[in-house]
Amino acid sequence: MATRVDLLDLPAVSPRALRSQKDRAEHLQELRDLAEATWLAKGDIGYTILKYDDVVAMLRDKRWHSAVGLIVELNPDVTPEFRARRRESILSAEGDTHVRLRRLVAPAFSPRNADALRPFMREVMNDLLNNVTESGTSDFALDICNPYPIPIICELLGAPRSDWELFSRWASDILRVFDSNLKNDIPLIMAAQDELDAYTRDLITARRKSPKDDLLSSLISAEEQGDKLSNDELVMMVEAVIIGGTDTTRNQLGLAVALLANHPDEWQRVATQPEHAQRLIEEVMRINGAVRATGRLASQDIEYKDILFPQGTLIFPSLATGNFDGDVFNNPEQLLTHRTESNAPQLTFGSGIHYCLGASLARAELQEALPLIAARMPHIKISGPVRYKVATAGIYGPDSLPVTFTPTPPLIL
Repeated sequence: MATRVDLLDLPAVSPRALRSQKDRAEHLQELRDLAEATWLAKGDIGYTILKYDDVVAMLRDKRWHSAVGLIVELNPDVTPEFRARRRESILSAEGDTHVRLRRLVAPAFSPRNADALRPFMREVMNDLLNNVTESGTSDFALDICNPYPIPIICELLGAPRSDWELFSRWASDILRVFDSNLKNDIPLIMAAQDELDAYTRDLITARRKSPKDDLLSSLISAEEQGDKLSNDELVMMVEAVIIGGTDTTRNQLGLAVALLANHPDEWQRVATQPEHAQRLIEEVMRINGAVRATGRLASQDIEYKDILFPQGTLIFPSLATGNFDGDVFNNPEQLLTHRTESNAPQLTFGSGIHYCLGASLARAELQEALPLIAARMPHIKISGPVRYKVATAGIYGPDSLPVTFTPTPPLIL
């Protein structure tokens, strides 16, 4: 007989730490210490899943639905107008709807299509580095991380260079939905959504008339057994690409540099051996991932390990503690790029049906960027306090990352 989860005597995750910006590192360590004794803990509004195997099992169980939409539904500052405009997204869809969308769009996000953008990724990164490498100093988050993904997303979608600044503003404003300041941000979010919606519909019309070698044209032509994406679904996919592909890449690149600044041997190695970036990025994402947890909602009563999770129960699979599970990764606190004890993948991209659709693109962006940065910013050091995003933000990473390095001349492109 399964026992209801709310009747169990479970250790509690400190709510103070969850709300505190400056205590974020301590909170993560608290969870990792707790994971040595239990796989399940009680939080303010749900339950935290701590162990690697349990995180994977629950993310792969289709009865647990994405809780992304609850960010809006549970926020008391959401206006009826904002709630009414919410539409189905591949980021939160479930069941047959999700299967259909994923089946139609997955080919457009293949590793092969991501690889085709690698030369452009190198061009964008070298342009950004040319602005700072002679000085020997930079706020890496502001100068390099923030502007890096937008040109790539524009190139992916087929938007012209002249619109990069527009996309950057829209992305920044739309992503405010994750920053827990909706009372002030809703007008900006709605205006950005409306402008992006109108722009995308015009771009769709143009691509229907004259297809190009870009993601939007691929999505328009995507078809299986007569099924195609509607205009509304195409608009949704463009917004999903911006939400899923902007802040994640910015923050993961910043976290990679923040970590590797303390590993000069790895920094030098990736500068001289670019192929080393493939293994290095996976290990960096395991140790210092930009997405540290996700949310799931029980769509029905679910029994797991003789525990009953009633319908409506919220769980928060902790990717950051799963990535440090000592039962899966030997010496998990150490950066070891040639791990042989386990074939278990790092969890920062998630698992199950909501595994990151853009994982191939994100990997390519990071694998191309890191060797160039290491080669052109040798002997990098963190030169001042690193300011991280507030603890309520959906994605973790540095807002400010001051660094010094040995100056290098601009690269003539």
